[in-house]
Amino acid sequence: MEKDSGREFMEKTKHKHLGVSDQQMHLPQPPLSWPAEYINPKIELPHPGSLALDPVDIRVLISQRSSQREYADKPLTLMELSHLLWCTQGVKMVCGEQMTLRTVPSAGARHALETVLLVNRIDDLEPGLYRYLALNHQLELISTLNDPAGRFAAACFGQRFIMHSAVTFLWVAVPYRMTWRYQERGYRYLHLDAGHVCQNLYLAAEAIDAGVCAVAAFDDDALNALLCLDTKEAFVIYLAAVGKKLAK
Repeated sequence: MEKDSGREFMEKTKHKHLGVSDQQMHLPQPPLSWPAEYINPKIELPHPGSLALDPVDIRVLISQRSSQREYADKPLTLMELSHLLWCTQGVKMVCGEQMTLRTVPSAGARHALETVLLVNRIDDLEPGLYRYLALNHQLELISTLNDPAGRFAAACFGQRFIMHSAVTFLWVAVPYRMTWRYQERGYRYLHLDAGHVCQNLYLAAEAIDAGVCAVAAFDDDALNALLCLDTKEAFVIYLAAVGKKLAK
């Protein structure tokens, strides 16, 4: 890899180098979300507003936020998971087929991320892989692999806390949903959007006495292979482990 590849990317994605976007050429807009697989089981999530939260000063949440790599054996409830999903990718409004307004900011409201969950300890859920269907606030079972957490930890260079988390959020970027409007500069926005989502996860987890550790050190090819992603149409951009905090 050339040492200047990062600077080259920043240069080539400046506005002055961009041409006409697919949107400007009136090409069809990509879907707002990946479609659900009809054969896969769906799990209805509790309404996120049904979780009773103690009133807390936002400054306290921000002050308490820190990366946590050790977790209690206690599972998260399905209601707590619903809360975390809604806070990170929840849909507040669907504006026809044009865009969704969600609980996190996104460049042009493109929201070009999908959420996959590696579940270890969630009440009423089998361990395995699930996808969050944000438009319906549902989960879709992908698979119940043998030792999935171990495989994902290995793909993250042996970061074993992933194996001990209650759940790990994997955010999958769908680049054309962004580049349809912003061309190659859209790849910048994908990474910015992933940061917005993960910070919401940190703060939402603090509200339920859970800890988070974001993970950017991973083998791209190995992690994408575990999710059967082709890396051109979709790729893992970021992930974060979540679990209940240890008793003080």
